[in-house]
Amino acid sequence: MFKRIMAPVDLAHVEGLRPALDCTADLAKHYSVPVVYVGVTSTAPSELAHNPEEFGQKLSAFAAAEAAKHAIETSGHTAIAHDPTIEIDQALMRAIDDTDADLVVMASHVPNVMDHIWPSNGGKLAEYAKCSVMVVRA
Repeated sequence: MFKRIMAPVDLAHVEGLRPALDCTADLAKHYSVPVVYVGVTSTAPSELAHNPEEFGQKLSAFAAAEAAKHAIETSGHTAIAHDPTIEIDQALMRAIDDTDADLVVMASHVPNVMDHIWPSNGGKLAEYAKCSVMVVRA
C-alpha cells in the first residue's frame, strides 16, 4: 500500500518521539518499505551541530541506529530552513516531495488551548499534505 514512509525527527528530543518512531518501524516492517527520517535545521550553528553537514551526519547515524534496532531500511534527509521554529511546516511539506514519501508518521502532543492559536505541526501537515499523515500521540 505504501512505498516510502517519512518520519520527522527532532534529534534533541528523540526519546519523546519513541511511540511515533516505534509505530514507524512497525509500519515499515509490515509494508516492507524504507523509512526516511527528516530533520529540519538552519545553516547557523546550533546546539546539535555546527553546520548542516554535521547535522546530516548525526541524522544519518540516527537512521542507521534505527535500522539496526528494528531491521528496516532507513535513510536520513536534512531539510534546511532559515528559522526552523517558524518554517518547520513548510520545510516538512517540501521534504514530502523531496523524499517521495506517501505516508508521514509523526509525533504530536495532546491538544491544549494553545492549539487554537498555533495549530500543531501534525495537524498542519495532515490538513495540507498530498499524502497520508498519521499523527501518533505520545
